[in-house]
Amino acid sequence: MLRVLMFLIPLALSVYAFIDCISTKDDDIRHMPKPLWAILVLLFPLVGSISWIIAGKKRQPAGSSPWQGGGRRQWVAPDDNPDFLKSLGKDDEKGGDRDADGDGREDRQKDEDPRAD
Repeated sequence: MLRVLMFLIPLALSVYAFIDCISTKDDDIRHMPKPLWAILVLLFPLVGSISWIIAGKKRQPAGSSPWQGGGRRQWVAPDDNPDFLKSLGKDDEKGGDRDADGDGREDRQKDEDPRAD
């Protein structure tokens, strides 16, 4: 079992580092261009992966969120978002000819066979 872990842990680390490297924006990469980091991770799996994790990518401090600060607005749930709630009111004004249950389909008569369609 220990032999398997000695193989799987570096493999998982290498896969994680490679995927993280190729999916990172060019602006967030430090010290070398992205293709060189990817080659380093592939050619030297253990050393390349550890060096990518430590020095290759700009990391955010613990507890910070990309949604906070930096001129970005924080995400708000739709039921707490006043702009979303206003847009619902506009939709109701536009679509005044909706049916009673609001699903957009014609309601069937009780005596109609539902398999008739």
